[in-house]
Amino acid sequence: MAVSANRLELLQIADAVAREKSIDKTIVIAAMADAIQKAARSRYGQETNIRADINPNTGEMKLQRLMEVVETVEEYDREIALEDARRRNPDAQVGDFIAEQLPPMDFGRIAAQSAKQVIVQKVREAERDRQYDEYKDRIGEIVNGTVKRAEYGNVIVDLGRGEGIVRRDELIPRENYKYGDRIRAYVYDVRREQRGPQIFLSRTHPQFMAKLFTMEVPEIYDGIIEIKSVARDPGSRAKIAVTSRDSSIDPVGACVGMRGSRVQAVVGELQGEKIDIIPWSPSAASFIVNALQPAEVAKVVLDEDAERIEVVVPDDQLSLAIGRRGQNVRLASQLTGWDIDILTEEEESSRRQKEFTERSALFMDALNVDEMVGQVLASEGFSTVEEVAYVDADEISSIDGFDEETATEIQSRAREYLERIEAEHDAKRRELGVEDELREIPGITTAMLVALGEDGVKTVEDFAGYAVDDLTGWKERKDGETKTFPGILTPFEVSRQDAEAMVMAARLKAGWIEEEELGSDEADDASTEAAE
Repeated sequence: MAVSANRLELLQIADAVAREKSIDKTIVIAAMADAIQKAARSRYGQETNIRADINPNTGEMKLQRLMEVVETVEEYDREIALEDARRRNPDAQVGDFIAEQLPPMDFGRIAAQSAKQVIVQKVREAERDRQYDEYKDRIGEIVNGTVKRAEYGNVIVDLGRGEGIVRRDELIPRENYKYGDRIRAYVYDVRREQRGPQIFLSRTHPQFMAKLFTMEVPEIYDGIIEIKSVARDPGSRAKIAVTSRDSSIDPVGACVGMRGSRVQAVVGELQGEKIDIIPWSPSAASFIVNALQPAEVAKVVLDEDAERIEVVVPDDQLSLAIGRRGQNVRLASQLTGWDIDILTEEEESSRRQKEFTERSALFMDALNVDEMVGQVLASEGFSTVEEVAYVDADEISSIDGFDEETATEIQSRAREYLERIEAEHDAKRRELGVEDELREIPGITTAMLVALGEDGVKTVEDFAGYAVDDLTGWKERKDGETKTFPGILTPFEVSRQDAEAMVMAARLKAGWIEEEELGSDEADDASTEAAE
């Protein structure tokens, strides 16, 4: 069967549009059919149920009016009586549709314009869907493109089958792109928006550098070397932590390459950004010491609960450890996830001497002993009166110059002091109007009740309304720096787990939750911990 010129032209147009927009040809043909249906309704009436079909092989077009078979006709443009339907099709049933062939129609100027708008809209929607489906799976990849235009500091990139945007804050400082420049960037987000899919690109994202190393170092691509973490000050300096699954391969040497060829390729792409390649270690202390390179570290003190580390460096290494404008220590903190405090050996010595003096004075005052005894207790590692009062008596009597009688006397005085302080706190608590019932919550001490009372807490209901962060404090990380906000019970060193148990106990006591709910929550927490 020969295909007429008009039909052939229709198929050629559909094929050309599909190729140009990189969409399926059947979508273009379906859009044409929708346009013809709309034009036909404008001629036969909007309430008429019209269907247009275009054969994708021959280009033949059929225009039909569909009539629903009903018992009683109410809408004569859309329905047909069962009796009339059976004259055309003896097998017709209520609910079926009878198709009535319509003659070919000539499109007027307005109908043609309307049809064109329908086709353009349908094709645009299909193109947007295709772009979104293609790039949503490419998040985390590096793409190459050509600069299409720059507006308000943002760079619009032609990716070939899509268009991406590199916002001003995602460009490396001092970078300047103009029309036609080649650009390489990291896809960090793809979103559906009203004006079409938005592909967000970045050259400052830490993973951009990680992906560049993956492209340059075959061992990383093969999984032999793993990139553990990355920290960047875009355009200036970066640190990358690597480890090797094969003990015979040096991860740092592999990333540097022969005469620095591999790392220089990455540096060149990042506009001369200096890169420190750090060997990763499962030991937090060792990893942090490595991360502070090129500075030498004399000693580290970890506080694992607070994820804070104190680093002691020689006096002449302080400026090197901190770096220009704090850059070195800031990047090391980002790389390791720990808050890092840097002290010189002299500062640490002064601080320890100050702590020793304060502890000695505390023991002298609390235990009513002379300076020598206070200093001996402080030098033996005792830091609080509670430790002295409740430690095993043998630990005190074993100190040089102390005997059992001295140990008993010291512990007796320590307990008397604690009882006196407890009585003072209890009096203060009553003065603040804090109810006795709050003392029944496990883990809460009288000193804590005073702190709570000063914050306006009087009843169990008041305490039950607290969030855990209100009690233990919280952290906010911004621009690579962590800011700590103290909670009401921060001075008492209450853990988040203990604080949560106190709040839940208060809510149970106040009747806000039932015992069964508390049990199910604990079971969920246990199962989560087991899964982790």
